[in-house]
Amino acid sequence: MNSQIVGEIVDRLRAAGCVFAEDEAALIVETARDAAEVEAMVAQRVAGSPLEYVVGWASFCGLRIAVDPGVFIPRRRTEFLIAEALKVTSPGAVVVDLGCGSGALGAAVAAQVEVSLYAADVERAAVRCARRNVAPYGGTVYQGDWFDALPVELRGRIDVLLANVPYVPTDEIRLLPPEARLYEPHVTLDGGVDGLANLRQVVAGAIDWLAAGGHMYVEMSDRQAPHAESVMVAAGLAAEVVTDDDLGANVVHGIRPGIKPGAGRAAGTRAG
Repeated sequence: MNSQIVGEIVDRLRAAGCVFAEDEAALIVETARDAAEVEAMVAQRVAGSPLEYVVGWASFCGLRIAVDPGVFIPRRRTEFLIAEALKVTSPGAVVVDLGCGSGALGAAVAAQVEVSLYAADVERAAVRCARRNVAPYGGTVYQGDWFDALPVELRGRIDVLLANVPYVPTDEIRLLPPEARLYEPHVTLDGGVDGLANLRQVVAGAIDWLAAGGHMYVEMSDRQAPHAESVMVAAGLAAEVVTDDDLGANVVHGIRPGIKPGAGRAAGTRAG
């Protein structure tokens, strides 16, 4: 595609308010199969559709994660949660991505460490999308509400629980950027009155589903992180808040008390 046409695309995107118009134009041109698809993608983006929905994927932890319309788009700040989880994930660990959306979290961990990967989400669109993303790592995705979706055989066996639960207080959804507020399903954003309703549900079940010494990771805002830590402690987990100022990310890390037989193995990464 010649530079003049690309320049016209950049101008259209910039006029629509796209701050990174040049980068977005390049991604659209790279992804589209022909000129007609380029035009369709540009029209969608100009109309306000998130770029990830337009091109069909999101960049996350160095992976291209398939993202369909109606599925939560993984955020770059959540890469910090993955970095923290990888510190404790050993080869062969049972890893569960709960409320998985696109399955980005589970895929990102499994791309680095050979694990037994499971994921679950209540939304059918998310389950379909997640299955595509975790398939290269042998992952299995279930549909259902939190732990109810998982096979009972996993109870008490989860080594690493990734649960990026919705945590935006209901009244604050209206303050989100239009791309999130207008295009992503509110069920993937809404955390109830204080943003912690989903967290409370998951933490209540985590103590039974985690293995002894098992780890749980969730993402929270600056304001909510200390309260999320308290929720974990009240449920019987040891907990801490870790922060990455560069990404503006807070991760609350919970640990079920006890020592798993065979613990102490060094974490290893996937070869290649």
